[in-house]
Amino acid sequence: MAQATKANKIELFSLSTPAMRAFHLSWLAFFACFFAWFAVAPLMPVIKGEFGLTGAQIANINIAAVGITVAGRLLIGPLCDKYGPRVTYTCLLAFGAIPVIGIALAQSYEVFLFFRLLIGMIGSSFVITQYHTSVMFAPNVVGTANAASAGWGNAGGGVTQSTMPWVLAAVLSLGVSSSVGWRISMLVPGALMLVVAVLYWKFTQDCPQGNYKDLRAAGVEIESGKKGGWEVFKAAGRNYRAWMLFFTYGACFGIELFVHNVAASYYVDRFNLDLQTAGLAAGSFGLLALFARAMGGMLSDRLAQRKGLDARTTLLFVLMIGEGLGLLWFSQTKTVGMAVLAMICFGMFTHMACGATYALVPFVDRKALGGIAGIVGAGGNVGAVAAGLLLKAVGDIQHCFALLGLAALATSVCAIVVRFTAAHKANEQALYDQALAGRVTQGGAAVSVARAT
Repeated sequence: MAQATKANKIELFSLSTPAMRAFHLSWLAFFACFFAWFAVAPLMPVIKGEFGLTGAQIANINIAAVGITVAGRLLIGPLCDKYGPRVTYTCLLAFGAIPVIGIALAQSYEVFLFFRLLIGMIGSSFVITQYHTSVMFAPNVVGTANAASAGWGNAGGGVTQSTMPWVLAAVLSLGVSSSVGWRISMLVPGALMLVVAVLYWKFTQDCPQGNYKDLRAAGVEIESGKKGGWEVFKAAGRNYRAWMLFFTYGACFGIELFVHNVAASYYVDRFNLDLQTAGLAAGSFGLLALFARAMGGMLSDRLAQRKGLDARTTLLFVLMIGEGLGLLWFSQTKTVGMAVLAMICFGMFTHMACGATYALVPFVDRKALGGIAGIVGAGGNVGAVAAGLLLKAVGDIQHCFALLGLAALATSVCAIVVRFTAAHKANEQALYDQALAGRVTQGGAAVSVARAT
């Protein structure tokens, strides 16, 4: 797949090119999945009362919500390499809607836990979003494209925290009981996923030249140079950089997932807020993804342009230090106002660190992109599971936040360990310069056309 065919600029208000259609539909698909993934979380105070859940059972539900995603993310990257992101995303959206709608049928803790576990599979959507933008955009803008698409998709976690309590309130206004109301409310995210599945299938393609199936049938080699699947995963698994980013992503995105699961209940229990107000407070964290993650990717691209590939890892290190210090502050807050302020501050660093991580992923190994994206993405969910187990072990959420802050500070070292050979950096610089040259050429051609007319 020729590098020159990739988009070397982001035309934000355009849907005329395959790259921009992939960009907008990939973040929309991720938004729908993230919205559905955490739609249950802000409703947990109601669900807790209906099923009489204990603290240990709630911890199990939170762990289940992110646990299975570890395996899903490890598998989904190689599947993208083999079948293409278009087919993979469409199937995930369509089949993932089943447990989202199915959880409304749960009549016991055990059945609820089972469906919550299955819903976690749609968290794999993140890997497909990052894969699709990585194969569509050139090195000079891929960090920004990855971070913006993921950030806007991640905002679904904030929107669901703020929106689902109001959806429930609207349903309850019809005169139904709370037991029926939260179940009807869960139909909304399930239906959204099905609609986006149709859009993704109809309007996207796998890469700039077309779909992988058609290209392989025509004898065209795609970027990985392999048929995908296990070979790509093995190549990714042998790269130590993938595992270093696995840990750093666990300490930023893993904590982000953990906050999405516990924030609303935390504000209700600690500060005695009502469900709607707690949802707004918790939602402020997720809504940072609308711009903060993109800022991390854009800053990574800018620094790389000035100082090369190693600047991307240095940025990630600094952002994780900020995240760790912010979490320590948040763990010590005693008023709701200060808690929200501290959460926004550490949230900024957390989201930016996520963006900086996936601004680095496309440069680790181009021939094993799906595997690298899957391993790093799985790290985020391993981090979330670890955070859930930590909370279950210590039993105090403030203490848990303090320990997570220390973990983020310690894991920041993994970012600095990621280094590249001179040959690798020279090759990436050549691709980067090629992308910039292509952009200048396109701009010059546009000026010539304008003058001619």
